Amino acid sequence: MFDESNLQTLLEKIKTLYSDAPGLEPSKIGPTVGQNMGKVSLPSTILSFFDLGGQRGIRSIWHRYYDDCHAVVYVIDAQDRERLGEGWEVFDTVLSSPQILNVPLLLLANKQDTPTSLSATEIRQDYEAWDHHRRESARRGHPEDEVEEGERKKRRLASLEVLGVSALEGQGVREAVDWLFLRVQNSRQDLGDKAAKTGWISG
Repeated sequence: MFDESNLQTLLEKIKTLYSDAPGLEPSKIGPTVGQNMGKVSLPSTILSFFDLGGQRGIRSIWHRYYDDCHAVVYVIDAQDRERLGEGWEVFDTVLSSPQILNVPLLLLANKQDTPTSLSATEIRQDYEAWDHHRRESARRGHPEDEVEEGERKKRRLASLEVLGVSALEGQGVREAVDWLFLRVQNSRQDLGDKAAKTGWISG
């Protein structure tokens, strides 16, 4: 987790699958520094991907991209179980951002090519267990605030999709892009804009 090269690997795999020009080989990919951008042409839509690194310094500017995004994708290392809690803390700040309240949100459990990785279902369950524990602790200190926050979180989680992918092997990548394509259509039509922007952030 917090290995930004995985996010860049995923973006390069998408380029390889959806464009004539292949993306970079994994051996030539380094961690995301700042932001990277990619575009994929689909029927009636151009998906623009903003790849935002997960370093602490970069996270402070994520919110600047939310207003312009039609979807947000959070990529987590499903193999690194020891740091899942740290990843959920960051993910929780994303969920709490009012700018993306009505924006499609996709959580990708990366490294599904590794036998020791948690599945998409297990990743969802792990986050829900972490969130339940956090809310129970918060309720003891500020019960009224937690009730209101809990309702907002419940609505947000109801629209959350969790999919398993392998950025290295390409497993599940087309399914993730198809999901995004369908979800951003409404945003594109509402704005009368052919280009749909998607923010990819790494946990």
